[in-house]
Amino acid sequence: MNTTTAQSPIDHAAPVPRRHALRAIAVVLGGGITGTAHSAPPADASTEPGECVAPSKPGGGFGLTCGLAADALQAVRPGRTPLPTRFLPGGIGAVAFDQVATGRLGGPGTLVAFSSGSLLNIAQGRFGPHPVGTVRFIATLGTDYGVIAVHRDARWQNLAQVTAALQRDSARVVFGAGGTIGSQDWIKAAQLVRAAGQDHKKMRFVAFEGGGEALKALKGGHLDIFTGDAAEAMQAAAQGLPLRFLAVLAPERLQGTLAGLPTAREQGVDLVWPTVRGLYMAATAPEAAVRAWTSAFETAMAAPGYAALCSRFGLYPFALTGAALDSFVQRSLQDYRRMAQDLGLRTWPR
Repeated sequence: MNTTTAQSPIDHAAPVPRRHALRAIAVVLGGGITGTAHSAPPADASTEPGECVAPSKPGGGFGLTCGLAADALQAVRPGRTPLPTRFLPGGIGAVAFDQVATGRLGGPGTLVAFSSGSLLNIAQGRFGPHPVGTVRFIATLGTDYGVIAVHRDARWQNLAQVTAALQRDSARVVFGAGGTIGSQDWIKAAQLVRAAGQDHKKMRFVAFEGGGEALKALKGGHLDIFTGDAAEAMQAAAQGLPLRFLAVLAPERLQGTLAGLPTAREQGVDLVWPTVRGLYMAATAPEAAVRAWTSAFETAMAAPGYAALCSRFGLYPFALTGAALDSFVQRSLQDYRRMAQDLGLRTWPR
């Protein structure tokens, strides 16, 4: 439709065909019929085609988050269009967050996976100079826990032996996981080194673009200790990767497949690291779409089979939406800023 004509759409001096008049009125009221069709959100965005963006390479926790989201929706809405996963690696979520903040990614059908590690990065300004209000947090779907794992043929059988090795010579122990200095997996390693009485600033840590890549490196013998999360490590083990789990970073022993794995606390190391997993949208997404997706996940997480579904993905139910989720995010950012400062890291806003 040509909207550049000088004639006013409400000028009755020159009659125009009725269909043209209606299209011209639409320009005044809403940007034109064509524009409205593309920009107006559907009545329920959660029933329309969409996507879940996993901001990493395949094999990590973000992919698990999107997989759980898709299956949870399918369980309560069997006839809905499946929610596909699109991998967008870069900075363990930084690229996706920046694209949302700058308007290159978003819309009524675009969900992006986040974790506690994402909030830690935001607290340090590692996702760029974008405020947390750049996004709308939709739901937390579950919680994971950090894990200390080694190759099945490694010389260490328990966490006490790792601590002893660090006390002898921490420079000879190579850690690795998703993210670089300041990431949640780096902090797990740093806290383990500090628990052994050593300087965490001198530890050797190899950074990878997601836990899946780090686990491949562990299999190849390129690092000694994996300090990622249990769900991604369990997924890799189920696919044949030769792992030995030394400790789970939970406050107490977990149920399910990890029931036999001792916590770090049981082995004399006071190290607990929960990893909450969830979804956000762009703050510019239509309010109707935000409400629709929030309601859809509230329904999905309240379904009788949701706990069992979480277990399939190695997660434990942890359902937050709305104001409760926003409060959780703000508390987490404050806690992570304090933790980062204690480790000598920069925080944001500065």
